[in-house]
Amino acid sequence: MKFAVVMFLVCVSAGCVSRPRNSVSADFANAGWQVQESGTNASLRGVCAVSANVCWASGGGGTFARTVDGGNTWNSQRVPGAAQLDFRDVHAIDERTAWLLSAGEPAKIFKTSDGGKNWSEQYSNEAAGVFFDAFGFWDERNAIAFSDPFDGSFLIISTHDGGKTWERVPPSELPPPLPGEAGFAGSGTCLIVQGSRNVWIGTGGGSAARVLRSTDRGRTWHVASTPLIAGNASSGIFSLAFRDALHGVAVGGDYQRPEQAEGNAAVTDNGGKTWRLVESAPPAGYRSCVAYVPNAATPALVAVGVSGSDISIDDGRTWRKLGSIGYHSVSFAADGSGWAVGAEGRVASFSVEPASDR
Repeated sequence: MKFAVVMFLVCVSAGCVSRPRNSVSADFANAGWQVQESGTNASLRGVCAVSANVCWASGGGGTFARTVDGGNTWNSQRVPGAAQLDFRDVHAIDERTAWLLSAGEPAKIFKTSDGGKNWSEQYSNEAAGVFFDAFGFWDERNAIAFSDPFDGSFLIISTHDGGKTWERVPPSELPPPLPGEAGFAGSGTCLIVQGSRNVWIGTGGGSAARVLRSTDRGRTWHVASTPLIAGNASSGIFSLAFRDALHGVAVGGDYQRPEQAEGNAAVTDNGGKTWRLVESAPPAGYRSCVAYVPNAATPALVAVGVSGSDISIDDGRTWRKLGSIGYHSVSFAADGSGWAVGAEGRVASFSVEPASDR
């Protein structure tokens, strides 16, 4: 379905305070946002944190952005010939290698191996009705991508050679979509992968917000309903995060009611087979993305949306307000560094130090 950059610094990087990896505050009492300059005014919805120094972002107008110095400077450009494309998701493995996924028609996947100087088109689908929402990479060779229903079935493609070839998962192996059911491309995280074989997809738009799950890289699938708000085209699951094969969080809500804080988050501890609604202290509104914060003393997450951001330090069971500035997406690298992205090229850093701009 149709729908800017934040950095979380907890380790040594250019221009930030040196902090041991294992010292992330358990309560994040002083956490907050600080504005940076992205070099673009494009709406940014895709973000992939690679390390304390390297992060990639993507967005409208064929835009991609990259930092290699921890966010002190960003280089924003357009993929040649792609000005009409909206890159809703990006995946990178280092400062040179990244993939971009466009939503809408035509659907395309590009790859660069030289830091964005040159891009090769790896996939193209110009069929009417195809709308890719997200993709995920287990490693640099194995990946999977998800589109809204096409020709009566969800459209899921996978690659096992780094994107040189993509094959469609047979519709017969997929749960049939409900009337009106689709994904949300608000942050490129309605599909999430974990480990070497696990993948989950969150949906909305139908009578129920559901999670499709596979433990064999998308060859076979199961589906579960969740208690998140559903029942219209603007509500459902927008983002998923899993810290291991069992423990995960789903966030969303109704993007047309961004301040509504009911039915917008659920948790699972059995790999997505069943979900429990977060009721006592949910995120403070519709949220388009959620991500785990590595190296925290307890399982911690950050959720972002157009009405603000929230943080949880108990595996998603309770949340408290982090800030009122809106962002679309957030990503954390394995070393604990993280970024988020928002409208009009907004870039802000997230730190455990007292913030100047919340």
